[in-house]
Amino acid sequence: LLAASILTIISQPTSAKAIKDHTYHFTIVHTNDHHGRFWKNNDGEYGLSAQKTAIDKIRKEVKDNGGQILVLSGGDINTGVPESDMQDAEPDFKGMSKIGFDAMALGNHEFDNPLPVLAKQQKWANFPLLSANIYRAGRPMFEAYRIFNKAGLKIAVLGLTTNDTQKMVSPENLAYAGTWKSGRIINPKSTAGLEFRSPIEAATKWVPILRTQADVVIAATHMGHYTNGNHGSNASGDVEMARAVNGIDLIVGGHSQNPVCMKAENDRNDAYIPGGKCVPDRQNGAWIVQAHEWGKYVGRADFSFKNGVLTLDHYALIPINLKKSIKSPDGATSSKVLYSEAIAEDPEMLAFLQPFQDKGQKTLTVEVGTTRGTLDGDRSRVRAQPTNLGTLIATSMMDKVKADFAVMNSGGVRDSIADGKITYKDILKVQPFGNTIVYADLTGQEVQSYMNAMSTMTAGSGAFPQFAGIQATFENGTARDIQINHAPLDLNKTYRIALNDFAAAGGDGYPKLKSTASYVNTGFNDADILKAYISKNSPIDASKFLPKGEIVRVPLQKKP
Repeated sequence: LLAASILTIISQPTSAKAIKDHTYHFTIVHTNDHHGRFWKNNDGEYGLSAQKTAIDKIRKEVKDNGGQILVLSGGDINTGVPESDMQDAEPDFKGMSKIGFDAMALGNHEFDNPLPVLAKQQKWANFPLLSANIYRAGRPMFEAYRIFNKAGLKIAVLGLTTNDTQKMVSPENLAYAGTWKSGRIINPKSTAGLEFRSPIEAATKWVPILRTQADVVIAATHMGHYTNGNHGSNASGDVEMARAVNGIDLIVGGHSQNPVCMKAENDRNDAYIPGGKCVPDRQNGAWIVQAHEWGKYVGRADFSFKNGVLTLDHYALIPINLKKSIKSPDGATSSKVLYSEAIAEDPEMLAFLQPFQDKGQKTLTVEVGTTRGTLDGDRSRVRAQPTNLGTLIATSMMDKVKADFAVMNSGGVRDSIADGKITYKDILKVQPFGNTIVYADLTGQEVQSYMNAMSTMTAGSGAFPQFAGIQATFENGTARDIQINHAPLDLNKTYRIALNDFAAAGGDGYPKLKSTASYVNTGFNDADILKAYISKNSPIDASKFLPKGEIVRVPLQKKP
């Protein structure tokens, strides 16, 4: 992998009119996977107020040095923090507008709510929401790209959204496509659904066109960065696209929620430490950047362009008040200290956001129970292995509908619950989507088929299942030795499965149960069911929900 400074990309020929022998300087600032974090956390980390201070500083520095700036987002503004969720992310979109974002890619979580909510969000944003691969009735639904003229240098930004979105959001949320004008939903009442086409095919179509209209082509994507293109059961991501499509200069990504900092070619540093050196990935001449999640970082890429040659002069991930724990010399206590210099909160932004935070806090700080021990919903673990929180959620669903077993898609588990007091806010952070609990009665043979499908859900994806009440061994796409409540599966017996309506409708690629004759949507909200279970059984002993090998996954044997 080349060094991070003075890195050069030879652009394809273009008919754009950059001045010969003139050196243009421009900076791309980027964030992604904001997920409702308009306000700082309890440790004072991230939040839009400090983010604005950091971006304003970059903006001034770039301007003072005669450069230009674009501020881009890799999408997923919605879903994750109750104060934001209950207000349809109004503080987030309006806050981003105040910061001066220029464009964002539509993420899959922009479709967590019915489309009338997205229509409101488009009005709150004074920047375009881009996606070239979302269609309705054969026509593009959103603005595909935007070309920015920066002191004579033309920079095209193409928006792309993962085609996994179709299976990651409730089908009902895609049913109200409405009519549109200039990339905006203006009458979200139609019953025609949305279609998420291949973003790689969209890029194949648009990039050659944009190369004739712009000097620099950037893809703002919500597709994910998978090391060396190993995307598992996820849809193809940025690496695969860069390899497939010639002519992209930079990919500003999101979706996989990791810092893209490479140790070597096709070797990402997944142990990246805030404030350390970060070298972006490079595939087929395209740089790929991603700033982790939640506004933890602001990414900064400084470029120069002269006579068709694009050079990456410097790249950095700027931590937004991120902190680490330091233990006392005797190891008895610990404290939080900053990784880098403190970034003050912008007073005007803080005053703007405060009423939104106050409104949300009023109903969210009610204590609903306690836990002895942490309930683990960490993204990197819950999508790769059974955890006690995954088991607890599945158990709460099973208990509510008197099911024999329950399945929970790990993509619906969004946070952990710390040891001690549990508030309603803590539960809504874990389950923010407002799904309802459903059940269906399946024959033993149908359970066998269902579990075969579960065995194919790979680690790392939101489809990775968490279970309660069932035991099995997964090997080569087949489930064997299935037991329900420790009794062998009887193919002629009927069993009740509990899950959420999202998964039952085929979300995350799960088998569709919605058309099953015995299917019942209880109408009960998943977060409220978890809340009730915790309240009833408080204090929760986290150790009792630790998985004990109920699901055994036999690794694939490598061929000699």
